[in-house]
Amino acid sequence: MISLKNISKHYTDYAALQNVNLTFNKGEFITLLGASGCGKTTLLNIIGGFETFDTGEIRIENQTFAKQTKPSACIKIFQDYALLPWLNVLENVKFALQAQGVKECESLAKEYLKIVHLETFSTRFPAQLSGGQKQRVALARALCVQPKILLLDEPFSALDNFTRNALQNELLEIKQHLKTTMIFVTHDIEEAIYLGDRVVILKPNPGEVVADIEVRVDKSDRNSLEFLRLKREIAEYLETYRFVQDYSI
Repeated sequence: MISLKNISKHYTDYAALQNVNLTFNKGEFITLLGASGCGKTTLLNIIGGFETFDTGEIRIENQTFAKQTKPSACIKIFQDYALLPWLNVLENVKFALQAQGVKECESLAKEYLKIVHLETFSTRFPAQLSGGQKQRVALARALCVQPKILLLDEPFSALDNFTRNALQNELLEIKQHLKTTMIFVTHDIEEAIYLGDRVVILKPNPGEVVADIEVRVDKSDRNSLEFLRLKREIAEYLETYRFVQDYSI
C-alpha cells in the first residue's frame, strides 16, 4: 500500500502540489488526470523518489518517508522510451537487470520480452523498431526488475490510436498477471477510464486533488452508455476548473 499525507511541493514562484492526500492499494491501477501544470508528473516523481517534497509524508508498505522516498521501490517509464540505441532489444532489457546486480539475466530478460510479445525481435536495434515496439521494450525493461510500483508518464501519447489501444490492452493483461501497482499519467479521459481502477483528477494553481473516482463500468465496450456517462461526469469535473480544452473526450 502507498499512502500520501498532506504532500506539498513549492517552487520559487508557484505551488506545484498542495496538501495532496491519497492512498493506493497494492496491485491497483491508478490514472492521474489533469491540465498541464497541475502537478501530475511532479507527483509521479515524488512517489518514485526522483524529486523531493516540502511537507507531509509518504508511506510505502512498512516504510515512512519525509522529504524523499527511496527510488529503488519504483521504476518510471517515459514517453520517449529512453532506450540505449547501441544495444539491441535483448541487451536493453538485460542492461536493467545487470544494473541491479543480477548475474544470470539473459533467461529472465527473454521471459519478459515474451510477456510483451517481442521475443522474435530480440536482436533488433531501437532504430529498427516502431514506436509501439520501442514502448514494449521499455515496459519489459521496467518490469523485469520486479518493481513494487510502476510509474508511467504518458507513455502512449505519441502513438497512433490503433497501437495505443493495443498497448493499453497488453498493459492491463500484464497488470493482471504480475499484480504490480501502477500509477499512470494521461490527458485522455477515455484512456484514464479504460486503464484505471480509479481516476484521480488534479487541478492547477496550486496542484490539488479535486476528485478520486472509482471506475465500476464495464470496460469491454468503450461506447456503452455507462462508459460514456462516466466520460461525461469526468469532463464535467474538468469543465468546472476550466481546463477541459486540454483533454481528449
